[in-house]
Amino acid sequence: MTTGISLHIGLNYVDPNHYSGWDGKLAAAEYDANDMFLITKSQGLQPTKLLRADATRGAVISAISNAASKLKENDLFVISYSGHGGQLPDLNSDEDDGMDETWCLFDGELVDDELSNLWSTFKKNVRVLVISDSCHSGTILKLARSFERPKSEFTPKFMPGEVAATTYFNNKEFYDKILDEVKNVDSKDIQASVKLISGCQDNQFSYDGTFNGQFTGMLKRIWNGGKFSGNYFSFHKQIMNLMPPEQTPNYYNVGQLIQSFDDQKPFAI
Repeated sequence: MTTGISLHIGLNYVDPNHYSGWDGKLAAAEYDANDMFLITKSQGLQPTKLLRADATRGAVISAISNAASKLKENDLFVISYSGHGGQLPDLNSDEDDGMDETWCLFDGELVDDELSNLWSTFKKNVRVLVISDSCHSGTILKLARSFERPKSEFTPKFMPGEVAATTYFNNKEFYDKILDEVKNVDSKDIQASVKLISGCQDNQFSYDGTFNGQFTGMLKRIWNGGKFSGNYFSFHKQIMNLMPPEQTPNYYNVGQLIQSFDDQKPFAI
C-alpha cells in the first residue's frame, strides 16, 4: 500500500534580523500554505504545515529528510512553498547566470543546490511533487535569469537585489560554507521522480494577492474542490491558461521519468 506525505510552507514575513532589516511582508503566502494543506489532506496524504517563524531552514530540511527516510518506491511526497524567492552567488559554477536560486525561509535562505541534495536522498521511484509559488521559481530545482518587472497592483514575491546583496555580505561566512560544501547533484543521480509546477517562468515574477497568490488561486480554481479529473500536464496547462501573460507557470522534471506519475490525477497517492 502506497503512502502520501505532504509539507506546506508559507511565510508572510521573514526575520528582519537576518535579512538586513527587510521583513518580506506578503498578504497571502500563509493562506496558500493552508489551502495546499487542505487539498492534500482531502486526498488522503498526511500533511504538515510550517508557517512564518516555524518555517526555519532547520525545520524545512528536517521535514524533507524525515519524509525521505520514511517513503519507499511509489510513495508520494508533496511539498509546497509560498513566499519570496531569492538569489545568492554561485560558488560551485553550476549555474548559467552565476546565481543560485533560493527560498527565503524565516531565518535564512534555502539554496536550490541544497534542495537537489535533498531530492537525491529519496529512494528509487518515490514520487515527489514540488509546488513553488515564488519568484525565481521557474526551475527552483535549478536556474533563473534576470528580468524586468511589469506593472502590477500586487507585490512580486522576490527579495529585492539590494536586500539580497546586503543579506549575503552580512552573512557571508554562513552562506559561503553552504555554497562551498553542498555538492552539485546531477539529475541522473536523483533516483526519485521529482516534478515541479511553479508560479512563473525564470524570467517572470510570481505575484501575491488578497486571499491567495495569483498562481495558487488559479491552481485552486482548476482543482475545483477535487472535481478536476485530468493528469499533471493538463493541470498545469489549464492553470497556465487562466494566468496573465506576464506570469506563466512552469512544468519541469528532474530525476527519474515515470510515465504513470505524469498520467495520474494531481495529488493522487
